[in-house]
Amino acid sequence: MWAGGADNQGNFLGRISIRRNQVASMEGEVEDLELFQRKISDSFSDLLPPNHKRDSHHAPPLPPSLSLSLGSINSPIATDSDGESTPFAGSETLLSIAWVRKLLDAFLSCEAEFKAVLLVGREPSQIAKSPLDRLIPDLLDRAVKALDICNAITHGVDAIKFMQTQAQIVVSALEQRPFTDGQIKRARRALGSLLSSIVVDEKENTGKSTERSWSFGKRTSGASSKDRHHAPSFKSLSWCVAKQWSAAKQVQSISSNLNPPRGGESTGLALTVYIMNVVLVFVMWALVAAIPCQDRAGLGTHIPVPKQSNWAHGMCGIQEKIAEEWKRKEKKGSAGLMEEVVKIEKLAQSLVDFADNFQFPMEEEKEAEFAAQVAELAEICRKMDDGLDPLQIQIRELFHRLVKSRTFILDVLDQAGKSSTPNV
Repeated sequence: MWAGGADNQGNFLGRISIRRNQVASMEGEVEDLELFQRKISDSFSDLLPPNHKRDSHHAPPLPPSLSLSLGSINSPIATDSDGESTPFAGSETLLSIAWVRKLLDAFLSCEAEFKAVLLVGREPSQIAKSPLDRLIPDLLDRAVKALDICNAITHGVDAIKFMQTQAQIVVSALEQRPFTDGQIKRARRALGSLLSSIVVDEKENTGKSTERSWSFGKRTSGASSKDRHHAPSFKSLSWCVAKQWSAAKQVQSISSNLNPPRGGESTGLALTVYIMNVVLVFVMWALVAAIPCQDRAGLGTHIPVPKQSNWAHGMCGIQEKIAEEWKRKEKKGSAGLMEEVVKIEKLAQSLVDFADNFQFPMEEEKEAEFAAQVAELAEICRKMDDGLDPLQIQIRELFHRLVKSRTFILDVLDQAGKSSTPNV
C-alpha cells in the first residue's frame, strides 16, 4: 500500500477524534462530513490526466453545506501516432498498472475514512436508526458482490502475467543477433500463444453478435510442444470463475437501485453512506474495464456516478475517459484498457507480421523499426515485472478489507440490537 495513503488516513482519523472530543454539536458533525466529501473529491481528482486536472482547478470550492453541485467535466481525447484516440497521454498515464494501483490506494484510504465518519465517537444505536438501518445493509450487500469481482480481477491479472511470459520469450528470441531461423520460429510460437491467450467467445451469444465474453487460454494453436505443456496450467485459472458468471452483470447488480438520498436523507450520514456506495461501484467498474474479465459486454452503461455532485467531479472525469475508450475498443475486440495490455497486444500483432514475412538480410530502415519495437516490448515487460505482483497484493488487501469492514459494521449493528432489547 502506498505510504501517502496511510499517512493521510491516520491524520484524518486523528482530526475526527479530536474534533468530536472538543465539539459535541451538529456543526462539528457537518464539518466532519464535509471533510469526508473533500477527501473523496481530492482522491479521485488526483487520478485525472493532466488536462482534466487543469479543468478541475477551476471548480468552485466546497461550500459550507452538504448540498454540493458541479457540472460534469468534458475533455478531448488525445490521439496516438496512428491517429487513434487514446487515454494514455500526459505525464500521468490513465489505466496503467501504476494508475490502477493508485486507484486501489485511493479506495482503501477513502473506505477507512468512511468508517471513521460513520463509527468513531458514536453510539451503536445511532447507525441502527432510519434511514441508516436500510442504507447500511445495502452497502454491505454490495461489498459481498464486490468480492466476486475481486476474484475475477485476480484471475485477470494472472492472464496478463501469462501474456507477459510469452512477451519475454519473444524479446529473448529477437534481441539476439544475428537472426537464425530457430529464433524467428521461437518468437512466432510465443507470439501466437500470446495473441490466442485472449480470444472472443461468442458461442453462448447466439443472435447477439455485439456481446462478447473473454475466455483466457482456450487456444494454443501455433504453439510449440513446450508452450502447449504450459498452457493447461494457465487454462486452469478459468476454474476460479463459474462459466456463467459475468463481470458486466455483476457490476450492473451492485449498481442497481443506487439512488441519491432525498428530502431529510440528503444530508448527514445518509449522504455519506450513499457516497461510499458510489465509490465502491465506481472502483469495481474501473477495475473490470482495465483488467481482462469474463464477459464484460456493455460495461460502459453500468455506472451511475452523479454528475451534479461536486465530490464526484473527479470520478466523472475518469468515467468519461474510460467509457469513451471502452466504447471504441469493445468494437475491435480489445482484451482490456490497461495501458500495458493495449501496447503489448499491438506490438505483438506487428511483430507477428514481421516474423511471418521475415527475409534475410533485412533492410536497414526496417531493422531499426523492428529493433525499436522489441525494445518497447522489453520495457513493457519490465513495467509488468515491477507492478503486477504489488497490484495483486493490493487486490488481496482490497478483498480482505471489504470482508473485515463488513464484519466490523455488522458487529456494531449487533451491539445496537442488543442494547435496544429490554431486559427481562
